[in-house]
Amino acid sequence: MTQFVEGILNVPPLLAYVLVVGLVFAEDALFVGFLLPGETAAVLGGVVASRGNVQLWLMMVLVVLAAVLGDSVGYEVGRHLGPRFLELRVFRKRRTKLEEAQDFLRRKGGAAVFLGRFVAFFRAVMPALAGTAHMPYRRFLAFNVAGGATWGAGFVLLGFLAGNSYDTVAKSAGRDIAAVAGAVTVVGLIIWRVRTARREPHRPEASNAE
Repeated sequence: MTQFVEGILNVPPLLAYVLVVGLVFAEDALFVGFLLPGETAAVLGGVVASRGNVQLWLMMVLVVLAAVLGDSVGYEVGRHLGPRFLELRVFRKRRTKLEEAQDFLRRKGGAAVFLGRFVAFFRAVMPALAGTAHMPYRRFLAFNVAGGATWGAGFVLLGFLAGNSYDTVAKSAGRDIAAVAGAVTVVGLIIWRVRTARREPHRPEASNAE
């Protein structure tokens, strides 16, 4: 793994873009995340940018796009395979985690798509599970874009700020960002619920006159 990481950090700029984007995309579209978590690739993209080899803003944009597109492909895989997706060989040794992800999706709905982006196993399977559950694509896409943008830009920026300390960041940042994302989601849901309640027409009080 160390040689692989060092290889990405020392390749030509164009190839660095291709490798980082390809790994982020494949994590959800092809379930490569079981072997190499996408945040590792995103952090490495930031590290490469910190060395002046690539543009930070472009790396962030490409990583976000790769995350969103990869999730969309994963969604289509689940939608077309349906229940057969759950029987794929890759999940036989991960049945418990898969059931946890399904339960999380049932309880949280679209928010699970957003929050799942910050947990390695959930990130790899949540899009396909959403497709299997026939979540409306527009709803899925909204949470997918929000999660992909927050996750992608956040991890690339962390790699950029961390520089050569990328290894420590890649191991610990996921927990920190997941906590922040969870807090933001809760606050957002509360604000949405309050605004919805305010827009509801007040029921007229029953007249006491007889």
